[in-house]
Amino acid sequence: MNASKSRIAKGVLAVAAVVAAISVGQAWATSGSGTQSTLVGRATFDDPINVRRVGEDKWKVDVKAKPALDVAVQSIVFQPGGQSGWHSHPGPVFISVVSGEMTFYESDDPDCEPIVRHAGEGYLDTGEHAHIARNESGEPATNVVTYFAPPGAALRIDQPAPGNCPF
Repeated sequence: MNASKSRIAKGVLAVAAVVAAISVGQAWATSGSGTQSTLVGRATFDDPINVRRVGEDKWKVDVKAKPALDVAVQSIVFQPGGQSGWHSHPGPVFISVVSGEMTFYESDDPDCEPIVRHAGEGYLDTGEHAHIARNESGEPATNVVTYFAPPGAALRIDQPAPGNCPF
């Protein structure tokens, strides 16, 4: 094979490798279904945050962010059988189940144990690893989700199925 044909063949193989890598990446990512999301709002707090509150009953909360912080709120309705797909977040996420029942699974749990939350209960996702939210009940479920993220960051990062759960 002459040098020109060799360069063309290498170029075709390189393009094929890129297309294959993109295709595999898309096949590995999981997407949600049976959900409807509404972004209620998102705001950037530009200055570093250092808040500490201590109540008389020894209740306390600390919030620190440096140099700035985005706070976003979203309402997500899950139809029966609806699910979020495996994903992660760039920071902690506070999930309030306001109606129905939701089941959460963590990618780092080798036993794929369900974490069930009912209306009026919360679930904290620290954002450190992938998880999935599923409505395994026969009724719609609504969550109000509060995200803490670096300014301008995507709130959701699609992840591949970790293989620890049968779905």
